[in-house]
Amino acid sequence: MNVRRRSSVAALAATAVIGVAAAPAVAADPSPSATTSATSTAASGLYGSGDPQFDGVWRQSLALLAQDSAGVVPSSKAVKWLTDQQCDDGSFAPFRADPAKACDAETMVDTNNTAAAVQALWAVGGHGDVVDDALGWLKSVQNEDGGWGYSPGTPSDANSTSVVIGALTATETDPEGVEKNGKSPYDALLALALPCAEDKGAGAFAFQPDKDGKLLANADATAAGLLGALGKGLVTEAGEKTDAASCADTDEPTREQAAANAAAYLTDALAKDGHLKSALGGSPDQPDYGNTADAVAALAAQGGADRAAGPLAWLKKNAGQWAEESGPAAYAQLIFAAHATGTDPRDFGGTDLVEQLNATGPAPQGAKASDTATGKAEGEDEKKDDSPFGVWWYVGVCLVFGIGIGFLISNRGKGQQP
Repeated sequence: MNVRRRSSVAALAATAVIGVAAAPAVAADPSPSATTSATSTAASGLYGSGDPQFDGVWRQSLALLAQDSAGVVPSSKAVKWLTDQQCDDGSFAPFRADPAKACDAETMVDTNNTAAAVQALWAVGGHGDVVDDALGWLKSVQNEDGGWGYSPGTPSDANSTSVVIGALTATETDPEGVEKNGKSPYDALLALALPCAEDKGAGAFAFQPDKDGKLLANADATAAGLLGALGKGLVTEAGEKTDAASCADTDEPTREQAAANAAAYLTDALAKDGHLKSALGGSPDQPDYGNTADAVAALAAQGGADRAAGPLAWLKKNAGQWAEESGPAAYAQLIFAAHATGTDPRDFGGTDLVEQLNATGPAPQGAKASDTATGKAEGEDEKKDDSPFGVWWYVGVCLVFGIGIGFLISNRGKGQQP
């Protein structure tokens, strides 16, 4: 999933998801000019060295989730950085340079960063009050159709609704019971699924209806919507192996059928090149690494690891440099893809994704010195956090787009097909 505030990230669009030199916004670590406050904040616990203005909370949440899924106990300093970003009403913005300053009407809080933070803080454990407040805020800004848009009051979209569904299920909250005007999040999500009778994009999810109310297939929204329809979060495990997905219309499609339809669409989109593509106006198509990683996790969740074997192999061969240049959320997206397919993230095409992720921020608690870039790991001489909600949670029930759930610049809202 990619960063979803399209109005805020317009300036980044020219460099997003192009080749290996840039990344989907959520996976990006936009570097050029970090402010003094951003730099000092990074030193106090933030993963990634780039300016966090657009993606600080998102990339921090994905980094913590990825570490937890890989059996790493995150740095307490990194966790505190994230909790300090919360506003008094429970919401999160992409980044607050001065967490001591109260949020006000000018603070651009949103559903995506809030839902990602919920998933991360639930996974690491010990922050029930922060999670409860965030869930309360999310429920308070639910739309009449049962879904969520990126910002409170904006129309529901597949990516935002799906990342909130992930936050609900992660915290053992049944999305079916979270209703507004008699509508659940699943109702809003299924309303964005294209019927199989469509000539183009059959079975896909649209990000939102276009200005004429038409649904246009969007690969990124489809990966997110597939996981949302299954009630999965940013981190998921392989589902039961099934026959190849095919698109099948019914009068009242179930969530499972909508997920199978979406899987059929993604399988077709990936068939030719083994990866999804991203295009900017006037530029040739380029590999979309983040959304391909999201698609791998989604396909594995729906039909087993074998369903994602092709694009997974492509990522192992090609995505290392992209992640190195893009930052912690990119490493997290690849770790999520590895986790979903039962692949060792410490040997992903010859790259130790966990080590590389750890090296972008404060050393995890209990990690071996060889796993970090800074030497002795935090907490080697301290008691390890033994909260009941840690690594085991994602192993048991299981982004970042993400929401790639990597997050929206590449195709979201454009109505483009891969």
